[in-house]
Amino acid sequence: MDGIKLNAPALFDLSGRVALVTGAGSGIGQRIAMGLAQCGADVALLDRRTDDGLAQTAAFIAEAGRKSVQIATDVTRAEALAEAVTRTEAELGPLRLAVNAAGIANAAPCEEMPEDQYQTLMDINMKGVWLSCQAEARAMLAHGQGGSIVNIASMSGVIVNRGLDQVHYNTSKAGVIHMSKSMAMEWVGRGIRVNSISPGYTATPMNTRPEMVHQTREFESQTPMQRMADVDEMVGPAVFLLSEAASYCTGVDLLVDGGFCCW
Repeated sequence: MDGIKLNAPALFDLSGRVALVTGAGSGIGQRIAMGLAQCGADVALLDRRTDDGLAQTAAFIAEAGRKSVQIATDVTRAEALAEAVTRTEAELGPLRLAVNAAGIANAAPCEEMPEDQYQTLMDINMKGVWLSCQAEARAMLAHGQGGSIVNIASMSGVIVNRGLDQVHYNTSKAGVIHMSKSMAMEWVGRGIRVNSISPGYTATPMNTRPEMVHQTREFESQTPMQRMADVDEMVGPAVFLLSEAASYCTGVDLLVDGGFCCW
């Protein structure tokens, strides 16, 4: 048809882009980092893990023909994140894309929860996302090319999961969702899009431990699709929100929950 210049596959192409992913040593963050490389991006891999998780991610990216840099970083420290962004740009190029997936989860009844348990989780899950976005956006604004940031929240920021005493976790993820919307509006006129993904129950290493088998069955039975998500099922939503395919999307929280929040 005359006048139509649509090239849909190219909308998802991340070639020539530099991305940074926190929590890239395992779970959702690891798979998203791998997926971004398969779509053409070079990726800075951040995690505080001391095992070989980052090395495994980097090896996959190398096999995909892309470059990466491994950076051991604590997302609760602003100076560490600033240094990580500086190193990313020095070794890979101007930062254009970011996924903030670093986070933890645990549970305790609200009336019994020690203050340090609450504070540690909030520092990583919410303060860590804020500091990460701040460091990433400063770089994106400085080089004037704009960018796209995706924060990993949770459906637990939208609903309260039955049978789980996680007031601190739920609160942190609700905070990530609204923080992302607020940042999106602050930067909407300056070329940076900010969105969040809220996964439902997902088969991460944490949720598939042998001692979790009974809880896993509950997760599956409560989900309309009758299963947990595979970690790979978070890659497509992340690529979409980061890519030109989502050029008119900012301030969006994308639920990827197998229909859970419909019931």
